[in-house]
Amino acid sequence: MAQALRLAERGLYGTSPNPRVGCVLVRDGKIVGEGWHERAGEPHAEVHALHAAREMARGATAYVTLEPCSHHGRTPPCADALIEAGVARVVVAVQDPNPQVAGQGIAKLRAAGIAVESGLMESAARDLNIGFFARMTRGMPWVRSKIAASLDGRTALTNGESQWITCAAARQDVQHWRARSCVVLTGIGTVVADDPQLNVRNIETVRQPLRVVVDSYLRMPLNARILHSLPSHAGGGGELLIYTATPDIAKIAELEKLGARVAIMPNANGRVDLIAALRDLAASGCNEVLVEAGSALNGALLQAGLVDELVLYLAPQLLGDMARGMAQLGEMTSLQQRINLKWQDVRQVGNDLRITARVKK
Repeated sequence: MAQALRLAERGLYGTSPNPRVGCVLVRDGKIVGEGWHERAGEPHAEVHALHAAREMARGATAYVTLEPCSHHGRTPPCADALIEAGVARVVVAVQDPNPQVAGQGIAKLRAAGIAVESGLMESAARDLNIGFFARMTRGMPWVRSKIAASLDGRTALTNGESQWITCAAARQDVQHWRARSCVVLTGIGTVVADDPQLNVRNIETVRQPLRVVVDSYLRMPLNARILHSLPSHAGGGGELLIYTATPDIAKIAELEKLGARVAIMPNANGRVDLIAALRDLAASGCNEVLVEAGSALNGALLQAGLVDELVLYLAPQLLGDMARGMAQLGEMTSLQQRINLKWQDVRQVGNDLRITARVKK
């Protein structure tokens, strides 16, 4: 199963909105076939492994990181393929949370006389597809906020200067988080201040993530680089979606002429409804959202309980208490108001520290 999980990781950048899945076929103590899901719309892991094993699949044990599908989507059911190949036993890491499957694949295999076990390395299998599980079980994507800061938690000087606090190795490491994400989300403040492109660079990937800007008052500059690095441009990034609360028809027409999509999604306060926006992204098949924003949007997302995980890059430097912080959370008058985290990983990247932590909810 560990080998199946390693295979599944090879699809880290390309399977969305599908989960990353790996499969290993073993017969008489030897691996006779391996496969992983490489890209959405293409054959699943089990099909690749069965094709590699050919007649050796009969009587074999299949180790699969996710319950084999039992429904017709863009590809035929993998449970049927395993049955037709004559597999004797299937070991599943975790049950599929998709309501279209959710135990039905396992039931179909057992009904065909195949022995099925589940739960082996379940935690690792869930983590590999944490966004897929989030979308299927709660109708929201997994939201991961990336923050680059000094050791004293400052992300920019008072005048807005922030390039570059972290080292080149840390900035390159961020590209991997972008590549695995379905969405890179930022606020209009970051667009105006830094003029970023937010595309994946220096990494081989089969797709670029959707780029999303929260722009309540439709302040998007028409010459912003993010508008002029769309898929139609050479070396461009992914598509661009702007969430706004301002029904400025003329400005929307200008943005759409440049290739952006604009969605009007206000809340009761006349700003973008962040919950509705994330639900909208989940409904369109987005599993993982990487937030690369300033303290205002980070604070709003944290206060609303919408951030699941933080990826912090801390540089060995001090910028002082007048510099800008990580998130605008307002004044706390009681420790009961604090946001508690659970450490996941700490490691050195170049000269910086990378800390990943999940928000306790």
